[in-house]
Amino acid sequence: MSWGLDNLPYGVFSRRGEAPRVGVRYGDQVLDLAAALHDEVFAAPSLNPFMARGHTAWHDTRALIQEKLSTDRSVTDAHLIPLEQVRLHLPFEVADYVDFYCSLDHASNIGRIFRPDAEPLLPNWRHLPVGYHGRAGTVVVSGTPIRRPSGQLRAGVFGPSTKLDIEAELGFVVGVPSELGSPAGAFEEHVFGVTLVNDWSARDIQSFEYVPLGPFLGKSFATSISPWITPLEALPRIPGRPQEPEPLGHLRRQGDWGLDITVEVWLNGEIVSRPPYPSMYWTPDQMLAHLTSNGASLRTGDLFASGTISGPQREERGSLIELSWNGGDPIKLASGETRTFLEDGDTVTLRATAAGRSLGEVVGTVR
Repeated sequence: MSWGLDNLPYGVFSRRGEAPRVGVRYGDQVLDLAAALHDEVFAAPSLNPFMARGHTAWHDTRALIQEKLSTDRSVTDAHLIPLEQVRLHLPFEVADYVDFYCSLDHASNIGRIFRPDAEPLLPNWRHLPVGYHGRAGTVVVSGTPIRRPSGQLRAGVFGPSTKLDIEAELGFVVGVPSELGSPAGAFEEHVFGVTLVNDWSARDIQSFEYVPLGPFLGKSFATSISPWITPLEALPRIPGRPQEPEPLGHLRRQGDWGLDITVEVWLNGEIVSRPPYPSMYWTPDQMLAHLTSNGASLRTGDLFASGTISGPQREERGSLIELSWNGGDPIKLASGETRTFLEDGDTVTLRATAAGRSLGEVVGTVR
């Protein structure tokens, strides 16, 4: 099953009248780790204390949970709680949030939309993973309603966004910090796991504000993540997409950190896109290397995301601005309705799988 022993994502849950604590999803249940493993680190209301223990602890704990669930059910069964009895919370305290722009197909599509008479990619794009700093305080857990943001839409005009969009992304959660002034070490020594991300975007606010310093208020009103953090060990790895020109030495790949993950974008209960993560140009180890190449330090709870996942086909685009070509080619739904951007009441659901293992889902409804 997709929530079996080869998956075991971590999350934070609570039951009515009880404090939030850390658990692992197994099937349609949550294993209460503080009770099952007799380890107070899991009684915390976030994953941060456990993530700070480091790679060896992550590996050993996962192996212990697998052993107990497969051979010692007399202990674990007493601490498995049905999902319908729990509330799921933001799984970790977000320290910093950085968003990248790592899909060649997405960047090319955006370039063609906004610069139809010029080269789709800007000159730096193939030389480093472009990114920007987001707003950690507006990262929210799946299910949190999304309020339509207001902002400056053009000179002299302030009002609600009429081009509210989504971005289907994959996020990477840092467990082990790095020292200020030194680049980070090996990717797997710092990154605990992954989470599905919807980086909500107000395209009209973004387009007026982003020159010359990049995204700001058009992005910072909300970023939704899954309540489940999937450990790196649970993810099938593949070689990354070929790169030309070869990156500088500090950005050269040190291993196969392409990830075989497929995402689904659902709009009001209907699949509108299936973005393929293997098509991403820059891999997560390269994102981390670039993020810390100037000596910027990592903190436990840092989140960095891939940017929109898009493939070369129309049905593989991970944002509405691409799917509707900035409103010029509306999306046709089975209900007979059409969409260019999101309307009030619309519900967007992102789902992702890796070799049959679910990464959970991210749901948000526009208010």
